[in-house]
Amino acid sequence: MIRKAVLPVAGFGTRCLPASKAIPKEMITIVDKPVIQYVVTEAVKAGIKEIVLVTHSSKSAIENHFDKHFELETQLEAKGKNELLEELRNIIPDDVNIISVRQPEALGLGHAILCARPVIGNDPFAVLLPDVVIDDDGMASNDLTGMIKAFDETGKAQIMVETVPKELTYKYGIVALEGAEPAAGKSAPLTGMVEKPKVEEAPSTLAVIGRYLLPGEIFPILAETPPGAGNEIQLTDAIETLRKNSGAAAYRMQGQTYDCGSQLGYLEATLALGRKHPTLGEGFRQLIQQYAAED
Repeated sequence: MIRKAVLPVAGFGTRCLPASKAIPKEMITIVDKPVIQYVVTEAVKAGIKEIVLVTHSSKSAIENHFDKHFELETQLEAKGKNELLEELRNIIPDDVNIISVRQPEALGLGHAILCARPVIGNDPFAVLLPDVVIDDDGMASNDLTGMIKAFDETGKAQIMVETVPKELTYKYGIVALEGAEPAAGKSAPLTGMVEKPKVEEAPSTLAVIGRYLLPGEIFPILAETPPGAGNEIQLTDAIETLRKNSGAAAYRMQGQTYDCGSQLGYLEATLALGRKHPTLGEGFRQLIQQYAAED
């Protein structure tokens, strides 16, 4: 079973400026929690026990969020705010470890993952890009759990994909498949990936959305991968080498994604998740109706 995950959080989040100027983009709030907490919770639900943050000196707020805050907890306890105290204490379970490693310079996503090698070792692991929040409401188990099952059954690297409109394929990395597209919750062998193809040349309508399950053998491949687009070490280049060597598959997700690397993505996630919030949802839906009536 896969028990380790890498979260690359060292980027400056320029798409979210000016909000991300003084705080990490991963700490911008969706309803009542920072976006990074949603992503960590997704990993924990899938059985992940070690979460490796590949971070930067300006991102200490992320580490602090998952650390114990003794003074705050003592104050909440003294004031009898027990419900809030329990919520803080349960941000992550006691048996989950958060480990931080530094990416000394921005040399690409592939390089960021390579920085986690001393912690991951040769074990298979998940990669979750914190720009993407996945809503698994109503599902018996989340998509990451399904990916892990597919990895365990096949031993092949898994790339999570979602269906996008044909006319929007030019915006994404699109996978090429061996045979027909898999049903939601299933995976199919990859024959390649094309980054932002022309619409008429897109090999499918399945877009890569920022979740990967990779074997430990990706690390020596990354170490030998030369800089690609943007003069950075690209994860997709290393995955293509891995695919040629030992195969890889595309796992078609069932949940709903929100791109929180942009302002509109945050707004969409706030609308979608705020409506379903257990305590704020009813009031939030009333606000939506109120403002919709004014348009």
